[in-house]
Formats: sequence, structure tokens, C-alpha cells
Amino acid sequence: MADVHTVRLQPVGIEFEVEEGETVLNAAFRQGIALPHGCKEGQCSACKCILGDGEVELKKYSTFALNEMERSQNHILLCRTLVYSDVDVELLNYDEEVLSKSIPVKEFDGIVTEITQPTHDIRRLEIELAQPMKFWAGQYADITLSGAETITRSFSMANPPGETKKFAFIIKKYPNGKFSSRLDGDLEPGTAVRIKGPYGTCFRREGRDGAMILVGGGSGMSPLWSILHDHLASGEPKPVYFFYGARTRNDLFYLEDFARITGENPAFTFVPVLSNAADDAGWTGEKGFVHETVAAYLKRLGLGSNVDVYACGPTPMIDALTPVLVMHDVESDRIYFDKFTPAPT
Repeated sequence: MADVHTVRLQPVGIEFEVEEGETVLNAAFRQGIALPHGCKEGQCSACKCILGDGEVELKKYSTFALNEMERSQNHILLCRTLVYSDVDVELLNYDEEVLSKSIPVKEFDGIVTEITQPTHDIRRLEIELAQPMKFWAGQYADITLSGAETITRSFSMANPPGETKKFAFIIKKYPNGKFSSRLDGDLEPGTAVRIKGPYGTCFRREGRDGAMILVGGGSGMSPLWSILHDHLASGEPKPVYFFYGARTRNDLFYLEDFARITGENPAFTFVPVLSNAADDAGWTGEKGFVHETVAAYLKRLGLGSNVDVYACGPTPMIDALTPVLVMHDVESDRIYFDKFTPAPT
């Protein structure tokens, strides 16, 4: 039997057990403690903390996430940390609301029920689970495909959390993508898959004053679609602005659904933005990059800092949007990001 040690989190005073060979982050997930995290692979620094007392070892990680100076000052990455004694850890970033809404991460059996093609490079994968999985709108799960090569990738749920057994995932298809390439033919209805989750802290916050701003691009539609429908089901009366960046009109989808939602909800505004529409004389909507349009709306509407922003999509989009939000005085604790990066080929 593996040795078990105790991790004490400061300043929140939470304690939990970690088995030898198990990372601190995975142990927290298993016991329903939602610590700050991102890639879960030592690449992004979201789970960076400071080690107090205790003996630890770090698995391989990127020095972009944790440089040598930080490591010499007892900084650690929870997703890479193995413990060999009881330890004290000081959290550098934590959200009490996230901790209060923690859901234990578990594994579930599922089967593929349908795959559709909203655009030339976007696929909607539908999976039915044998047992229900609770999650919050905006969270994601790991999907594992078996076969000649076992492949695991992380994708956000597109369905609202009221649907706990029938799941949908909006996935961008990449050239030579080991997972996404199997969405065109290999994954027939009835194919068995494994789901592990939920993960993620970019989920919808309830009962907040002010407007809600959703900003997405590519498969970032997936968590935002879940957040939007969860909000609509809640009945909260607030303005909602959904900005979606795409290259051309051929990259837009769900337009009929957006038109219906707009007609049924006067407080909802959908703003598609095309970056490659300079020569499209028939396009009368917004042109340019999505962060530029967000900036124009923030200025014109005078929303100020009284907004919640959920931004999901490619890293360049998120990086360009961040200074826009800062410049318009959006409070940092009301900005929620989920950066999407393709897995190495």
C-alpha cells in the first residue's frame, strides 16, 4: 500500500491526502478540491505555488512555467509535484467561489452517438455517458479514445449542466491532429470512449450585477455555448453580449440558433467579427479582430468595470484581449479565460 501524506493549503486552511506517486493537483481533483490549474502538464504556470515545509520532487516541467530563480525560491507547480512527507503549500492564486463549488474528478464510460460538421473544420461530437457527470457551465473534460494508439485530449462541454448524461463537444479539426482526424469516419456511433472530469475554473458565476460579455473564436464556442444556455435557463435579467471571431462567413455557424435566441431575448446581442472580410462586399457586419470590436463596444456602451467577461479560444486572441479589458477598467477578478492550444503532433 502506498504511503499517504497530508497537504495543507494556506491561507485557506484546507487539508487533503496525497498518495506517493500522485501529483498534488490530481489528488486535489480526486477529492473535489478545485485548485487553480490550466494545462495540467507543467506548461502554463496556472498552478504555481510556494512550498513551505515538506519534502517534494517535481516531475519534468517547462522553464517557461517555472524558471530557475522561482524554483530556487521554493516555487512549485502543483501538477508536477510529488510529495514524500506532509507539506505546507501557500496558494498564490485562489478563488473562494471556485473552492466552494468543487466537484470531484471521476472517470466515466461513454459511447459516441453522433458527429456532425458545423463548418469545414469544426466538428460537434456527441457522447452519452453510462452514469451522470455533474459539472458547471464552462468546464471541460478529458476524452480518451482507444485503438492502435490511446489518445487523450481535453475538450469543453457545449451542453448546459442540466444535461448530465448526453454530452456535446465542439472541436476544431487540425491537420494531422491525432484526435480530431478520427472525427471524420473512424469514430462511428457506438464507439466506446472514456471521459474524465470535470476540470476548469472558467465557469459561469451566478448572481452577479452588470452585463455578461462572452468572447470566443474557433472551438471556443463550446464552453460559451454552455455558459450562454445555462444563463438563459437561470432567468437572470442582465444584458449579454456574445462576440465571436472568425476568418470568413464560411467559418460561422449556429447563425439560425443565434437569430432565434436574439428574437426571444431582447437583452441578448450576438456580434460576429470577420478578420478576412475586407473583400467581402456582401458582409455588413463587424470586420477586423474580435478584440478590437470588444474594445469599441466597451467604449460605446460605457459598461465600465461592471461586467463579467468569459473569453475562450486561441491563445493569440486571449493575449490580445487582455490589455483591452485592463484599459477599460474591467476588474481582474471578473475576467475568466480558457486558452485553447492544439496538442503537439
